[in-house]
Amino acid sequence: GKAEAGKRVTVSFAGKSASATSGRDGIWRVELPAFPASREPRVLTISSGAENMSFSDVLVGEVWFACGQSNMECPIWGSNPHRRDEYGAMTAQTLRNRCIRFASTANYKWSATPKDGFGKRVEWKTCTSENLLRWENLRELGEFSAVAVYYALELYRALEIPIAVVGAYWGGTRIEPWIPKSGYESVAAVAGFLSSPIRDRQHPTALWNEQVAPWAPFQIRGMIWYQGCSNVDSPKPYCDLMHALYRGWSKEFENPSLKMYFVQLAPYRYDKGLAEKFPSLQEAQAKFAAEEPNAAMAVTTDVGNVEDCHPNRKLVVAKRLALHALKRDYGFADIVSDSPVLKGWKVAAGKFQLEFESVRGWFMYADDFSTENGFEVAGKDGVWHPAQIGNQLVREKTRYKSNGVMKGTVLEVFSPEVGDPVRLRYLHSEPWTGRLCNEVGLPLGPFHVGY
Repeated sequence: GKAEAGKRVTVSFAGKSASATSGRDGIWRVELPAFPASREPRVLTISSGAENMSFSDVLVGEVWFACGQSNMECPIWGSNPHRRDEYGAMTAQTLRNRCIRFASTANYKWSATPKDGFGKRVEWKTCTSENLLRWENLRELGEFSAVAVYYALELYRALEIPIAVVGAYWGGTRIEPWIPKSGYESVAAVAGFLSSPIRDRQHPTALWNEQVAPWAPFQIRGMIWYQGCSNVDSPKPYCDLMHALYRGWSKEFENPSLKMYFVQLAPYRYDKGLAEKFPSLQEAQAKFAAEEPNAAMAVTTDVGNVEDCHPNRKLVVAKRLALHALKRDYGFADIVSDSPVLKGWKVAAGKFQLEFESVRGWFMYADDFSTENGFEVAGKDGVWHPAQIGNQLVREKTRYKSNGVMKGTVLEVFSPEVGDPVRLRYLHSEPWTGRLCNEVGLPLGPFHVGY
């Protein structure tokens, strides 16, 4: 906080106190000891001489940050049917949970330098219908990110401890403005981005400076991140930019074990030119997840809408993000939270044999019972052909033979038109929709081999 220079400040909570003296700039900081999670409302007091401030109804629990562009910004409910969750109003109408809380600093402003405050008090709101839904002149005005609300609900359901989420997002923004200066400096491949002058919200550090910097180093467990559409035009540096984002946030929040669970882009029909780069951006996201031990990715190839870059099935997205947190942070060690990931391949008898991690069994599902699977193979001529999966379906004799559980975990992929295949790719062509899932319904994401 801030006070007059040289002031002694004491913070007290739950029988513990900590004191500090403000510096020449008036900034002071204290660190209280860790407390066990508690749903008991208690009072936090800040005092300096004769001055006192108190904050009531303070809980102890887990805090997460929700950040990104429009798919994270998408509210639990709103007046635009293409910018809200499909079940948002039905869900929000029955919420009465004072142990789940939200705070938003999505003020749609940017700054050339890091801010040390917001200019007004940031208010924590409880997870109730009154705070998530507002009805004015018969227009529905949504409150807070749908992904963040569902994420908090999933964690609370499993843990039964207070959960809080801070929201900072802005539709249409690139990843660059959310990265702090220290993040760029930690990754040589993108350090040069800092030489760009900060002129608007899309420039490096601009949104970190305004919406996130005032929180650091507030104690957070980690961040959930949903962004990427605005960077489809330049996928090559995206993996490095994600490393810079993670390292910068980890450093500024003084948390070397900060967790980052993020959403891979869902299928969408981008404009000509961008559509060709779209799978490369998805693969850059997967590459970062494989390289950063404290990160994990939610694959959404089965829940997109090729006609709308704002798919409204946010509950599924949040559930997949929450699975990562529950497994990696909260003791649910036996659950499956990862989508299948390729770990090895070879070509034998004209077929690709693909081996994966995080799969004990495969199934295919398509609403229309289609047998299209998203695989393509090419020979030395470089011409791509739709491929087939050779694994036998357990229910092959039923009328549902085009969908079902597959035998074996090693996929055999081939095309009768390619006798000597040398390249394979998955979900690199329209409609980019995934139909292959592991035993718990987590879909396989885009990849390619043989280049």
